Amino acid sequence: MRRYWVYMLRCSDGSLYTGYTVDLDERLAAHRRGRASKYTRSRLPVSVVYSEPASSLGGALKREAEIKKLSRKAKLLLCGANLHAVSLGRAPTLRPSERDAP
Repeated sequence: MRRYWVYMLRCSDGSLYTGYTVDLDERLAAHRRGRASKYTRSRLPVSVVYSEPASSLGGALKREAEIKKLSRKAKLLLCGANLHAVSLGRAPTLRPSERDAP
């Protein structure tokens, strides 16, 4: 079964970008190379401030749309603990590479 991820990035200008992927580490690397999104390309560097797994493509797309509809304040509340960790130079807590293997 394929695992999908919904994620939020903090861009260098402080804006938030939300997307979905099947490989969060690879997608983050693509964003950092300026190859994943026109939006983030001009706002480098970026860092992951929130991610969550989704069991299906449909579930990932639905959750991405839900998050995109949130106000900025609600998005910041959603990823609040991770924003604090990033500001302290720590890795976000929900990165797949930091999770236990399935």
